[in-house]
Amino acid sequence: MKQKPLTGLKVLEMGQLIAGPSAGRLFAEFGAEVIKVENPTEGDPIRKWRVVEDGTSLWWYVQARNKKSITLDLKQAEGQEIIKRLALEVDIIIENFRPGTLEKWGIGYEQLKEINPALIMVRISGYGQDGPYRDKAGFGSIGEAMGGLRYLTGYPDRPPTRVGISIGDSISSLYAVIGALMAVYHRDLKGTGQGQIVDVALYESVFSFMESMLPEYDRTGVIRERTGSTLPGITPSNTYECKDGKYIVIGANGDGIFKRLMEVIGHPEFAVDPRFQNNAARSEHAEFLDLTIEQWTKKLNLAEAVRRLDEAKVPAGSIYSIEDIVADPHYHARQMIEEVWVDGIGKLKVPGIVPKLSETPGGIDWAGPRLGQHNEEILVNTLKLEQKELHSFIEKGIIGDIKETNVKS
Repeated sequence: MKQKPLTGLKVLEMGQLIAGPSAGRLFAEFGAEVIKVENPTEGDPIRKWRVVEDGTSLWWYVQARNKKSITLDLKQAEGQEIIKRLALEVDIIIENFRPGTLEKWGIGYEQLKEINPALIMVRISGYGQDGPYRDKAGFGSIGEAMGGLRYLTGYPDRPPTRVGISIGDSISSLYAVIGALMAVYHRDLKGTGQGQIVDVALYESVFSFMESMLPEYDRTGVIRERTGSTLPGITPSNTYECKDGKYIVIGANGDGIFKRLMEVIGHPEFAVDPRFQNNAARSEHAEFLDLTIEQWTKKLNLAEAVRRLDEAKVPAGSIYSIEDIVADPHYHARQMIEEVWVDGIGKLKVPGIVPKLSETPGGIDWAGPRLGQHNEEILVNTLKLEQKELHSFIEKGIIGDIKETNVKS
């Protein structure tokens, strides 16, 4: 079995819900030991979000896979002391509390840096660790709104809508991991031994995906608006209705691809028409081209339209539901539909690992753990807590009951 690329890296995850834990998940999938700290009574709220089976959210088994769960009350001094001891054992801490929260508990970066100068702390928040909005409550949805995404999502004659997933949190988690690995490179590969803060703001993560919106506004005063299924200035690229009432997405904005598309739909004259010779010219006639293309798609069922466009090497595809995804052979060939065993449930289908590494691939070792499942392993075996100290922590509610929460992974 090939070794995972992050084997040996140790990560402490202090946070809940989506952005921070999503970053922790990526580390865990590629071999890092990720120790997730949860409240002793309820744990991460995602344990109860959306569809729940056998007392636990199905989302949890994906979000927390390969992680180790310990329970700590971070508001109590003894819980904070355990964090300080763990800070000596780990390379990276991920946290997504409101700025200032860890400092209030005496376990902020400056305090932990004194214990471990090589420590890297990834801090994910709504607005960042400084600036006038620093102390405002921030969620991924607010980051999507302030970052410009919500303004562009939907149709011009309707209110702004949202993408059907927590995209702002997911984008932020990617930047968190990228930033942390950059910091590891600086510390370890360059030999500086220097830790640092990786400051990720939800709104900034979303804003960074907004393409050319800012320079366009700066130079021309143009404010990009909602355009439904089209991409302004990129033509043709749209969603078209087929004969069977289903929809096909066609992206033919490349000059060569556009010519092949025109041949397929029976308009070879447009392939050489001066009005359509490049993207800028085509964009001036986007509505006409979209109507022309949809006249063709409405004559064919979706499957036949996709087949003909595939043969012509024109990028096209249907809009998949999760049912379509599970049935698709390409997903299975790429190991993007995997199964994991969950006690009390049995086999559970979960998304596969991204990206694919040829020599050191990631993998799924276990589903999201039970609350406090690894208390004994981390607190007793790693930190060497004395039994007397351990029982005192249990009585005070600082950690959960070892016997109840510790099960073999």
